Amino acid sequence: MKGFAMLAPNEVGFTEKDRPALCAKDALVRPLAVSPCTSDIHTVYEGALGDRHDMILGHEAVGVIVEVGAEVKDFKPGDRVIVPAITPDWGAERSQAGFPMHSGGMLAGWKFSNFKDGVFADVFHVNDADANLALLPDWLAPEHAVMLCDMATTGLHGAELADIGFGHSVAVIGIGAVGLMALQGAALRGAGHIYAVGSRPISVKVAQAFGANTIVNYKEGPIAEQILKLTNGEGVDRVIIAGGTTKTLGQAIEMVKPGGIVSTVNYYSGADYLEIPREAWGAGMAHKQIRGGLTPGGRLRMEQLLDMVESGRLRIAELVTHVFHGMEHLPEALELMHDKPKDLIKPVVLIDEDAK
Repeated sequence: MKGFAMLAPNEVGFTEKDRPALCAKDALVRPLAVSPCTSDIHTVYEGALGDRHDMILGHEAVGVIVEVGAEVKDFKPGDRVIVPAITPDWGAERSQAGFPMHSGGMLAGWKFSNFKDGVFADVFHVNDADANLALLPDWLAPEHAVMLCDMATTGLHGAELADIGFGHSVAVIGIGAVGLMALQGAALRGAGHIYAVGSRPISVKVAQAFGANTIVNYKEGPIAEQILKLTNGEGVDRVIIAGGTTKTLGQAIEMVKPGGIVSTVNYYSGADYLEIPREAWGAGMAHKQIRGGLTPGGRLRMEQLLDMVESGRLRIAELVTHVFHGMEHLPEALELMHDKPKDLIKPVVLIDEDAK
């Protein structure tokens, strides 16, 4: 089979591999729609996962089941499915403890393009299919459904980790696709004033549509200073980090109130350590919590998000700004995530003619 891979650090291209082996509880899926992610950029160009060679990229896909193992009960060949980016081993000890994303080890629920081949291929493998696949309903277009696999679930997890309550002031740092979903999650959880930190015009427009009250442009000065000025020096109750650099965590600590929470679903790369300003953290005694986490995966999570979309409470279509047709456009779509032009939120590549 053909796949679009990280051939080596800083090098991508198409490769040929054997079709994945199928175990009793697993499924093989042919993609209908896939979407490159900033995580792919961190992996390939910033060495965030370490030295990878000939590893097929991608962890966001919806597709059609090609084959299932003998013990798969709820799915069959021909079913159209949503495949979450995180596919835990649900019988593992960490899954039973409530942390399926870490089943088998830290971050090991994230398998695609981490330590096994991803979804940018003619066919890809899904472990524990009954627990990790969700049926794709006819009413949802594949190019929109693929936003649920990672962008929506990760962004909403940022709002969950922040424990946002009615009336809380919230700053969302980074308003790419994940940040926009975090912002929407903050609004759904009852946030009061929402500050959105970003600069790209298309993202600003969608952020305002999703409930942002104030836009903070990081190009106009240090964001912590801007937030503190806007709040008369008090800061905000909650911060969600959905983008930024290794300096962003420190800025979030500066802008959150004593007793507040900094939630981070950002993928940090570029340095071995993240800095926390001692004084702004009250020398460790300001009750400023930091909560970081990988989004949950699995079938139930996808089905819950589908219910939110169908009810009109969760909007995902606005995230898709560029649509390509054909696997040969994957390099172009990936490069968009690398360059981040002003008109980009997320690109999608439709693989199958039926998905157009």
